Amino acid sequence: MTNEKPKPTLQRRWIVVIGVAISLIFLFLAFRGLKPEQVIQSLSEINLLWLIVGAITYSLAVTIIAWRWQFLLQTVKRVPLVDLTQIVAIGYMGNNVYPFRAGEALRIFLLKRNHDIAATSAATTVVIERVFDGIVMLSFLLLGLLWVDVQSAEIEWMARVAALVFGLAVVVFFTLAAFPNTLRFLVERIAALLPDLLAKLLLKFHDGVLVGLSGLRSPLHLMGAIVTSYATWAIEAVVYWIVMWAFGLDLSYAVALLVVGTVNLAGLIPASPGQVGVYEFFVSLVMEAVGIEADLALAYAIVVHIVIWLPVTVVGFLFLIRQGLGWSSIRTASNRK
Repeated sequence: MTNEKPKPTLQRRWIVVIGVAISLIFLFLAFRGLKPEQVIQSLSEINLLWLIVGAITYSLAVTIIAWRWQFLLQTVKRVPLVDLTQIVAIGYMGNNVYPFRAGEALRIFLLKRNHDIAATSAATTVVIERVFDGIVMLSFLLLGLLWVDVQSAEIEWMARVAALVFGLAVVVFFTLAAFPNTLRFLVERIAALLPDLLAKLLLKFHDGVLVGLSGLRSPLHLMGAIVTSYATWAIEAVVYWIVMWAFGLDLSYAVALLVVGTVNLAGLIPASPGQVGVYEFFVSLVMEAVGIEADLALAYAIVVHIVIWLPVTVVGFLFLIRQGLGWSSIRTASNRK
């Protein structure tokens, strides 16, 4: 037993190293050929008032994300929106500062601790959220490509990969939700071949997953989840648009949709917490593709990343403290995944 314990830790360390390496590669790609004086000049001309407006607008997007989660959890247990909003902010903070998507584990832990919702059911709703997000991002990407004259092989490649990944995910989740008895039959057949302890664990896991999927079987809750998914990301696109105004850029809302769709689908690429490097590269890629000079595009990417990253991270950490938890709880939650 003693010899086996370090293996997961070593494995996780390698994952962190690979993520950081990928971020460094994309940082190099984003910053190569950089003219620092031009970037600094662009930053010095920002309208700070618009950045404050953007940060406040982003808080609305976080609240609507919590509202979507409430729809998905409705058939499991009704949780007050205020509580879910705090947990979502904590989750964003965890994802922004710690690897392994620790924020998602924190959300699941707090939902279990505060509202006695089984971890498996909570985790299932979190995965469903990611699938919905992927579909919305793909929609934004395709709409952006339809409305904006962009020639980019990288963006077109991302659209194809995302369509495949999230298309399959939608089919799987809705099939599982629509035919629970069929899934139960298959799981019971598999459990019959396993030792008693493993069979009980498998059946318990299956029950938790089905409870988490139950929100997809309610037309009202499903429609609520879909509408709030599009609403929250549409508001986040407004934040990107507002930051464009802060730079004095005369670009359409369709460009903001294209940026949001591209950079969030790029989240499929493993990287360091907060998608450092990957984020800057893909935001700059889109901005340059619509005719913005490279240095200005990079300055925009840096600033919009700060607007999206910093306020929710600070607020999320304050909510974490309010929950009676501290920095170590992020690591603890991550290790439980």
